[in-house]
Amino acid sequence: MSIRDVARAAGVAPSTVSRALSLPDRVNQATRLHVEQIADRLGYAPLRATPQAHRKHAVAVVVSDVTNPFYFGIIRGTHHQLTAAGWIQLLVDTEESASTELQALNAMASRADGAVIAASRLSDARIAEIAEKLPLVVINRKPQGVPSVLIDTPGGMGQALQHLVSLGHKSIVYVAGPDSSWPNERRFRAIAAASRPLGIALTRIGPHVPFLDSGAAAADAALNTSATACVVFNDLLAIGMLERFRERGVRVPDDISVVGCDDIFGANFCHPPLTTLTSPIEQAGRVAIRSLLHRIEAGPTTVEDEDSAEALGHEIILPTHLTIRDSTGPAPAQSLAPSKRS
Repeated sequence: MSIRDVARAAGVAPSTVSRALSLPDRVNQATRLHVEQIADRLGYAPLRATPQAHRKHAVAVVVSDVTNPFYFGIIRGTHHQLTAAGWIQLLVDTEESASTELQALNAMASRADGAVIAASRLSDARIAEIAEKLPLVVINRKPQGVPSVLIDTPGGMGQALQHLVSLGHKSIVYVAGPDSSWPNERRFRAIAAASRPLGIALTRIGPHVPFLDSGAAAADAALNTSATACVVFNDLLAIGMLERFRERGVRVPDDISVVGCDDIFGANFCHPPLTTLTSPIEQAGRVAIRSLLHRIEAGPTTVEDEDSAEALGHEIILPTHLTIRDSTGPAPAQSLAPSKRS
């Protein structure tokens, strides 16, 4: 049950429902009583600030794969910020499962005062629905009305493309992550838009599960294209591709260049060290917690209230930059021999 359901049943705008339930002095009495009656009949209860005495001083941090080094930084940032505020962290690993994520968030409503969700696999509508019952901040998603912290990897994709073009690459493959990943689509759209005015032949392969073990299949698929460079959804996948290329005798970067995304721990230790987009991962965790604690203290209304929409639905964008290492080099003078591509 959402505020939109109440508005539809009451025959008023969602913003009117928001004001009637959260700021009753801003609507006339007849409208307020009508909205309250509809809300009671439908069983809708708006999110309100939890009194200090009843707070658990606990925040759930929900990640899609706790073994992925990308989340190490998120978890470290959220932990440090919560510890400084005297709160505790409840870590939830959803194992890339939307159903597990939904089940966990429903359970956290009675165990935590709010949640930070990193790389959610739920739909925007579902996230917004949960946010009406449990204060949320999301990382790398942008559901309407839910505060978000975005790492600007799409902007970084343009940097990666310019770098490869400067090295003479004209045929590039984007190695996609999961279809359910919102950042995956943003990154592809950004690199596709940047490639058109440059006359770059861009191919997309995937989807691929963002694990190290998926790199072998991704590398084989890349070799079935004419690309001389790969831009990869994340570093784990890219490092797995480097291993597979080495097994097949494909030289990086002499035969093919590889660019990753996130600059996780180990990206500079692999062979060759990975050129990648460096993201402020730990900072994203810290910023998300600051935003969430502010929301819990403030006792937010809903996003449909125009006066509070900007504060409630705000987004914070953190920039990225390209870190150039040894996995990228000049485009080869000729394509790989058929034996290596087959």
